[in-house]
Amino acid sequence: MVTDISLKDLSRKLEEFAKARDWEQYHSPRNLFLAMVGEVGELSEIFQWREEVAKGLPNWEESDKEHLGEELSDVLLYLIRLADMCGIDLGEAAMKKIVKNAIKYPPPTSPKAL
Repeated sequence: MVTDISLKDLSRKLEEFAKARDWEQYHSPRNLFLAMVGEVGELSEIFQWREEVAKGLPNWEESDKEHLGEELSDVLLYLIRLADMCGIDLGEAAMKKIVKNAIKYPPPTSPKAL
């Protein structure tokens, strides 16, 4: 099983998958966005009536964790495909956003550090 895969690798797999099924005609930015929003809705249903969830999901059944992984994957795959259809390098855009956020939200300085 592959555990270390890049966004570019996923992008290529998604493109191959869509081409093999002649689905590219349906992969407009609008359609992909709406499909992703639907998947986010399915993801939100998993958390909807639960109490606060601890990191690592220690009290969850394995089947619930597997379902969560599937829904997270659906959102990720639609996001990657949407970025591709919009001509956005998602990895590059994400790195730029992290830098921008680091400038906008610098870490607090403690009195001890001064």
